[in-house]
Amino acid sequence: MEHRPGLDPAVADVRRAVRVGLAPRAGRGTVVVALSGGADSLALAAATAFEAPKLGLRPVAVVVDHGLQDGSADAAAAAVAAAEGLGLDARAVQVEVGTAGGPEAAARDARYRALRVAAREASAVAVLTGHTLDDQAETVLLGLARGSGATSLQGMPATSDLNGVALLRPLLDVRRETTRAACTALGLRPWADPHNTDPAYARVRVRDRVLPVLEAELGPGIAEALARTATQLREDADAFAEMIDETIEDIVEHAEAGISVSIPALAANPAAVRHRIIRHVVASEFGQSLTRTQTLEVARLVTEWTGQGPIDLPGCRARRIGTRLEFTAR
Repeated sequence: MEHRPGLDPAVADVRRAVRVGLAPRAGRGTVVVALSGGADSLALAAATAFEAPKLGLRPVAVVVDHGLQDGSADAAAAAVAAAEGLGLDARAVQVEVGTAGGPEAAARDARYRALRVAAREASAVAVLTGHTLDDQAETVLLGLARGSGATSLQGMPATSDLNGVALLRPLLDVRRETTRAACTALGLRPWADPHNTDPAYARVRVRDRVLPVLEAELGPGIAEALARTATQLREDADAFAEMIDETIEDIVEHAEAGISVSIPALAANPAAVRHRIIRHVVASEFGQSLTRTQTLEVARLVTEWTGQGPIDLPGCRARRIGTRLEFTAR
């Protein structure tokens, strides 16, 4: 806890999280804060405005106007004004939202594209978003409901890559109630996005219905437990990824129009490693993600070979040739 006279604990918590997230990039230029005007991003912007200059960083705020509801331009203008009131350079960017993947995914894709462009224009070393521990818990539950496997259950990483720019989520250990309290303490008035209360969205239903029921029936601390689970799974996944990289070097060869993997080596590995190698090869070579059903079908070419023919996959085809499992472009 920061011991500063009169400093609200919530403000201190958010500032501390931002300081820790920015510290590795101290003195390295500009950082972009993704600002929606909601409590999470507004608290993030306030903390970044306070902490970044002390670390030799210039913070700027970018407000993405998705144009999905009446008055969105006014809401974006209000968010820009709030950022400027915090001492940040700020601007709004209007985007067109497509339809691929559904409304939530399409809006997210459009938002991140705009943030990438803004970061490049500002020569920024990082983009900061206001995802909180509550967002992490919701993401884990949604992944669990979809049966998407350990990758989805890992939730969101604190640091990832946004096409060459670091994407930072410094508030993943901070509760949403803390960001709201920080805004209140600082006299900031967050914007209430109507989409955040629309039950048409799965995330809203998880937030307003599922998590409260879990807390009521199983006791408090569910969100924290889900976030811890995500962290532990991410640590496991990182270790697995390192193991896969080392293994692949010895068993993979380039083939005409594709790549091949040693079947005896695949068969000698546990199923979890075998499946990860198959997914990794397809993702790295062809830029496609396999479902579990597709992965298991390919794995049967290794462990349950009965002479079956080639398997058509997203972007490629898998077939067994002698002691090699070959993947070629379609």
